[in-house]
Amino acid sequence: MTETPPQLHLGVFFTGVGPQLIWTDPGAPSHTAIDTFVDIARTLERGLFDAFFLGEGLRVRENRGRVFDLDVAGRPDAITQLSALAAVTERIGLVATQNTTYNYPADLARRLASLDLLSDGRAGWNIVTTDNAWTGANFRHGGWLEHERRYDRAGQFVDAAKALWASWAPDAVAPDGQAASWARPGSVTPVERDTDLVRLRATATVPGSRQGRPVLFQAGDSDGGRELAARHADVVFSANTEYGKAVAYAADLRERLARHGRTPDSLRILPGASLVLGDTPADAEEKARWVRREQVNGPRALAFLEQYWGTDLSGYDPDGPLPGIEPSEDELDPSRGTIAIAHRSGKLALIQKWRDLAAERDLSIRELVLEVSPGHPTFVGTPASVADEWTHYVRTRAVDGFNLVPHLLPASITDVVDKLVPELQERGVYRTAYRGTTLREHLDLPPLPAAGA
Repeated sequence: MTETPPQLHLGVFFTGVGPQLIWTDPGAPSHTAIDTFVDIARTLERGLFDAFFLGEGLRVRENRGRVFDLDVAGRPDAITQLSALAAVTERIGLVATQNTTYNYPADLARRLASLDLLSDGRAGWNIVTTDNAWTGANFRHGGWLEHERRYDRAGQFVDAAKALWASWAPDAVAPDGQAASWARPGSVTPVERDTDLVRLRATATVPGSRQGRPVLFQAGDSDGGRELAARHADVVFSANTEYGKAVAYAADLRERLARHGRTPDSLRILPGASLVLGDTPADAEEKARWVRREQVNGPRALAFLEQYWGTDLSGYDPDGPLPGIEPSEDELDPSRGTIAIAHRSGKLALIQKWRDLAAERDLSIRELVLEVSPGHPTFVGTPASVADEWTHYVRTRAVDGFNLVPHLLPASITDVVDKLVPELQERGVYRTAYRGTTLREHLDLPPLPAAGA
């Protein structure tokens, strides 16, 4: 008997903020209308994708104390929106990003279990953390959690959520109306936690779905993030899409899994990736250049530098030289999220490095930001060349698939479904039909123990 080759798993991650989505394109649909997301989810289902992921923010991003109006804002709560999508789809997994720092375990576990139950086992939870006081101000907590302790709380939080999901026995609910009670006495166990960051006494109000509990997703390249993934996650994101880095990341994560008594097949590695397809290599490269320049337009280039200069730069020409004024010495404004966190110290040295680079290569503000800001397309090529590259990645177990970040709707998704998926199927690394109905089955994850998590 020949062994079935590894299968590539695909998701789409709709961030909702940041420059990835080109909402200014004349053909772009509304990014807050439910019809847009219904169309996306149904297209992904036609393309046999594992899951559709919604990013989530607990506060609208700001720039120097004002709403950052270059972002798309106004999208509903992720769990609410995915519940609506569950009613108009049949197979696609539905993954909600939810924060462990400013939620409560019993409440969030109940809401995620509800999505899982109502979707008949298609829900997932993308576990995220935050440590900034800017977000915490919404909850009268401020910066109550030190940067490194956010993973401590996340671990304790997920422990409690998994215990709540496992607290209903598989046969707790009466099979019919002949039973003496709706739930068998003693079949639902209260859960207690009394740790330094999580305290609760709760009884879960929602039984498990057919997949047992929501599938757990987690992103993070730090040591704390990798440990959280190795201990709890079913699927992990990373930024390691370059082949050598992907191989090293996978090896490190699988070593950590072993230390936690888990097998390599208990976790799927799906790096986040952007993709530009063209009819020819030259066409793809031209499209990629267009995408990048649309994502970093003039106003966005100025706003990027304003984070570092700490002052209004709107009067500067984005196609002109870098500001001649000196930046403030204050820490970076945390209200723009992860970009600020990436450079908590050394801001002035970084700006000097940028000035040297701009002088050496005669770069304008926009050209410099194009060079130094994140977001370059990860994979650029024809459907056949990308399919060849992805086949190599998955057959060597560098990754188990990719979580795609679209740049233009609906084109980014329809190109993958109509052009790339057939190439992957031809190479034998992508399904030709769903083999199950739950998200856990789509991901080829081993079943959970009968008692739950």
